[in-house]
Amino acid sequence: MLPSEDAPDAENLWVVCLCAEWCGVCRDYRALFDGLAAAHPQARFVWVDVEDEAELAGEVDVDTFPTLLLAADGAARFLGPLLPQAGVLKRLLDNIHEQAPLPAAHEAQALFARITAKHG
Repeated sequence: MLPSEDAPDAENLWVVCLCAEWCGVCRDYRALFDGLAAAHPQARFVWVDVEDEAELAGEVDVDTFPTLLLAADGAARFLGPLLPQAGVLKRLLDNIHEQAPLPAAHEAQALFARITAKHG
């Protein structure tokens, strides 16, 4: 499936799942996450195990799994726990450009910078 002309390209839309291998909800969520990645080829989907890649998580304290970071146009726009429901994430993705970027000092911006440095 080719992205539509008005769809953001992979450089502009990021979906990052912060999870842990020991978390059963995360393991169950992986298939849904991978399915959404296949359905949204215009976006870059990244799975981060916060224990295996603790340097990426940095100061971000992930208490609830799964936690998602959504970024568009070079700025983090959402960071928080998200129920493992495809429809909820799809709605967020469909409306991501309507969400204001989080403040530059927000921990999500630093997290996004670390992730793009490693996975960009």
